Formats: sequence, structure tokens, C-alpha cells
Amino acid sequence: MREGRPPRPVARIEDIPSLRLSDRLGKVSAWSLATLAALAAVCALYLARELMLPIVAAFVVGVMLSPLARRLEALRVPRAIVALLIVLGVALLIALVIALIVPRVSELTTGLPALVASLKEKLQVFEGLIRFWHRLSSTVETAGIAPTSDAVSLPMPGLDWVPTTLGVLLPPITGFLFFLVVLLLFIAKWPDLRRGVVMTFASRDSRLTVLKILNEIESGLARYLLTVTVINLFVGAITGVICSLTRTPNAIGFGALAATLNFIPVVGPMATFVVLVLVGVVTAPTLAQGLLPAAGFAMLIVVEGQFVTPTIIGRQLELNALAVLLSLAFWTWLWGPIGAVLSSPILMVALILKQRVHVEVEEEH
Repeated sequence: MREGRPPRPVARIEDIPSLRLSDRLGKVSAWSLATLAALAAVCALYLARELMLPIVAAFVVGVMLSPLARRLEALRVPRAIVALLIVLGVALLIALVIALIVPRVSELTTGLPALVASLKEKLQVFEGLIRFWHRLSSTVETAGIAPTSDAVSLPMPGLDWVPTTLGVLLPPITGFLFFLVVLLLFIAKWPDLRRGVVMTFASRDSRLTVLKILNEIESGLARYLLTVTVINLFVGAITGVICSLTRTPNAIGFGALAATLNFIPVVGPMATFVVLVLVGVVTAPTLAQGLLPAAGFAMLIVVEGQFVTPTIIGRQLELNALAVLLSLAFWTWLWGPIGAVLSSPILMVALILKQRVHVEVEEEH
């Protein structure tokens, strides 16, 4: 042994259990900190949802439309004009969707008395069963509810509804305008933002990795938007044909409604089904004919949801059905209907990040 160099310490047997215990405690501590950080992030997203929702929605939509912006810019259109055109198109599309949905909701609201009367008339086939149930209930002394009158007393209209209505409408209107402003600035400045994110990292390999991640996110979200839009257009067209064949009024409007609501996974088709049931029962001469539009739409959604969309989306975008459902439930709970629309794109971004990080870790080892 050379002079001046201390001897190498030798691990003793009695020290090994303590080392293993410290490693376990370190792992438990790391997982605990990660769990607390995740819970804190969820709480922050929930409490700041009015601010974060328009920003996240603008970022997701802006990344989806970035390939379109690049193509328009390649045609020598200034980036600011490109951003303005895209934002105007998005605003007009959302206005068209609202114009398609509001009349259908208004028709259902104004037609509630006719719906009740039509249901009473068409449910007469179950009158014998209802009488039998009432006799059975009176026998066991469980029915003590007095019959109610069919007339509904409505309050006289006044101006008390104005503050409440303004309080309900102002937050979504201001949020929508904020979304459009953020989307305009994001599309206009996205190339600079990309460059800034990439140049944040010092090494060349890190920059290439970040650039690959951004490119994959852009292409993945753009393919998702195109694929889902084409599928939903077919769903809307077939729904319109079903409504036309079953003589449902305003078949084109209900087809457009089905295509629009189908962008919301699970919840959108269920809402369209309920609307078609109500409209069919009101407008059709018999109960069986009134249920035909909803039955046809249910068959269409089963085929689309179980075979068409999983096949196309699964092959192109590699989204797991269980992951999509859990993401839908989480983001709907966190941010409501807009969160439901954003659930699949956010899941795609998370999966792309996970896959790229996994590839980089494997390459390092």
C-alpha cells in the first residue's frame, strides 16, 4: 500500500440492514413528495380553473392548428395575418356550433307542455299496469300521495332575472374572449416560443430531444383533430339520414348537433340520444315510431364507439380505451365540459412525453 493514501473502508455485515433501510426510506420519501406535489398541482388547477382553462384550451388548439399555420405561412402570408385568420375561423366555428345547439334546446324547453301531454297519451299502453300498481300500493298502504293538478302556475315575468342572468353569462363570455386573445398571441408567437424552449437547454442532444418532443406533439394533435373531425362528420351525416328516414323534423340540425356533441367523449353521444328520444316522442304519432331515431343513433354510436374509432384512433394514435375513460372522468370533474373536450388531447401529450422520456432513458442505459 502506498504512503499517504488511507485504506479503503470495508463494508461490514452489520451495516447492510441499515443501508437497505435508508434506501427504502429514501424511496418512500421520494414517492411521498411526488404524491404531495401531484395533489398540490391538482388543487391549483381546480382553484385556478377560470384562469387556466382558457390558457390550456388556447395552447391545445394552437398546437393542433400549428401545421395549418405553417402551410399558410409557406404561402407567404404574414404570421400575424395567419393567426388572425385562424382565430376568426375558430370563433365563427364556435358561433356556428352555438347557433346549432341553442335552437334545439329552445325547442325542447318551449315544447315541455306538449312533451308531457304526448307522453301521457302515448303511455296509455301501460295504463293497465299502472292501475295494477296503484291497487297493489293501496293494498299494502304505501300510496298516500294525492293526485296533483296538470296545470303549472308560472310566475309573472319581471326584471329580477337580469342580474342573475348577467352573473351566469359574463364568466363564460369573458373566458371565451380571453381564450381567443391567448390563441391569437400563441399562434402568432409559437415559432419564437418553440425556439426559446429548445434553446433553453445547453447540450445539443437535449435540444434535439426537446425538438423531437415538440414535433411529435404537433403532429399527434393535428392527426387527432383531423381524424376525430372526419369521424364526427360521418356520424352527423348518418344521424341526419336516420332522422330524415324516420321523419324527424329538422334532420340537418340534429345531424349537426350529433356531430358537434360527439367531440365530447361518452357524454356527448348520451346527450344526443336523450335529445332524440324527447324530440321523437313529441313529434311522432306513436311511441314506437318516436323511439326509432334514438334507436338508430344508438346503433350508430355503438358501431362507431366500439369498432370504428378504436380501430382508427388505436392504430394511428395509440390511445388506450381505459386511459381515455379515466382521463375523461378526471378532466370533466376538474374543468367541466371543456375539460371533457380537452381530455384526449391532454392524454396524448402525456403519452408522447412518457414515450419519449422512456426512449431517452433506454438509450442512456
